[in-house]
Amino acid sequence: MHPLLKAAAATAALVCLTATARADDLTVALICGKTGPLEAYAKQTETGLRLGFEYATKGTMTVDGRKIDIVVKDDQSKPDLAKSALAEAYEDDHADIAIGTTSSAAAIAMLPVAEEHKKILIVEPAVADQITGDKWNRYIFRTGRNSSQDAISNAVAIGKPGVHIATLAQDYAFGRDGVAAFKEALAKTGATLDDEEYAPANTTDFTAVAQRLFDALKDKPGRKIVWVLWAGGGDPMDKLMDLEPSRYGVELSTGGNIFSALAAYKRFPGMEGATYYYYGIPKNPVNDWFVAEHQKRFGSPPDMFTAGGFSAAMAVVAAVEKAKSTDTEALIAAMEGMSFDTPKGEMIFRKEDHQALQSMYHFKVRVDPNLAWAALDLVSEMKIDDMQIPIRNKR
Repeated sequence: MHPLLKAAAATAALVCLTATARADDLTVALICGKTGPLEAYAKQTETGLRLGFEYATKGTMTVDGRKIDIVVKDDQSKPDLAKSALAEAYEDDHADIAIGTTSSAAAIAMLPVAEEHKKILIVEPAVADQITGDKWNRYIFRTGRNSSQDAISNAVAIGKPGVHIATLAQDYAFGRDGVAAFKEALAKTGATLDDEEYAPANTTDFTAVAQRLFDALKDKPGRKIVWVLWAGGGDPMDKLMDLEPSRYGVELSTGGNIFSALAAYKRFPGMEGATYYYYGIPKNPVNDWFVAEHQKRFGSPPDMFTAGGFSAAMAVVAAVEKAKSTDTEALIAAMEGMSFDTPKGEMIFRKEDHQALQSMYHFKVRVDPNLAWAALDLVSEMKIDDMQIPIRNKR
């Protein structure tokens, strides 16, 4: 054979071998809003995902004999970009499983893409109930908590007979789903919901909306609370506090959040709410490793959405090991009803809607001068069996 032809044949063989090796990889696509209003959440999710794969595979980064290849795509928390990024991940990157995204609106846009391609999408960390509710399809699983889990846990934490509550939330799927679920759960506690206020996600001046909230509560007897459901920028808690709700006998309450937001909670010692995760609360070997390793590598404990990314990785490894395949139907069969370990302890994918059932935590704020953020002390753990999470899937 001519030397040039021989070289060409050798190159072709190498390309073929490389392609085969890549085809044998387990390709996982992470779609997240790495730029835009929710970039802090997205970066935490990616960090947690990588740590989770490392832990779940005992450092080998292989599962069922396949090397894990992570492809990350930035959707800027925009629905149109999220939709195209997921299609590209399935079609061009040949992703076996996708994970994402940060924004609920962007995640909702991705759901039909998974159905069209007949591929698994694990939703993390978007929380809107619609994702595993009326917008759901059988290719969707969610490791993140949903709005109902947030709302029920917060309602139980602050709702008592004789308590009067008003809500402030963002005016899109995340906020409206969350308040709807909160309202439904609150009705079972004996508390009264007196007002609902919604504001655009980019709101910076909360003066008018705060006055409406205070006016709705100020003449009510007993304990009066404004419960805030907010993600991203704007910092409504701090701005509401500046308007002196104590003049009307009004307290503030909200769920857990990332450290940068928890810094503002230092103004609210003793405030109660419920959270998805705070590094000091769960006591189990997974969380022990997670907290110690994150502290060692990054100089700080893991944040809330870092735990979510870690949980998603644990779910992927558990699913592939159980299915012994990345065939979609085999994965669905393996994942429905599947329990898996996370930093929070056990999660279970509910068969009916593929929502991960999980513990939530009733907390009380404590100010620790050695921390830049407010510490969340555990009041009580709300376990899977303690919360009746509605099935909102109509199919």
